[in-house]
Amino acid sequence: MLRALTPAAIRPPFAAYAHGTYVPAGAEWVLASGQLGIAPDETVPDDAEAQASICFASIDAILYEAGFSRADTVRINAFVTDRSHMAGYMAARDAWIAGLARPPASTLVIVSGFTREEFKVEVEVTAARVP
Repeated sequence: MLRALTPAAIRPPFAAYAHGTYVPAGAEWVLASGQLGIAPDETVPDDAEAQASICFASIDAILYEAGFSRADTVRINAFVTDRSHMAGYMAARDAWIAGLARPPASTLVIVSGFTREEFKVEVEVTAARVP
């Protein structure tokens, strides 16, 4: 069984995530490449929250393709190009994980940019499932 790790000996997480996730031996894995906020029709919204929502919709499609769901996510790595984009990203992330019984581990990093200037957010996930 997957288990969130939030040791009492360290400060609680800043937001809706776990400090770590325990994955037992024999689990099946999905590793999703970083997804950018570009829609299938090639449009890129200007808003960081809208870009992050597209990222998470793409991740849902990747997980579904493998027979997984967002509930199988054990780690989220996210990248934004400015602190001002953190709130929009966090709103999209919190909406995506809302209702999950176990929060995944999560990291957010501020980076100098992506391949195209209009991109503000990139999100990758790791998922695991115990058969």
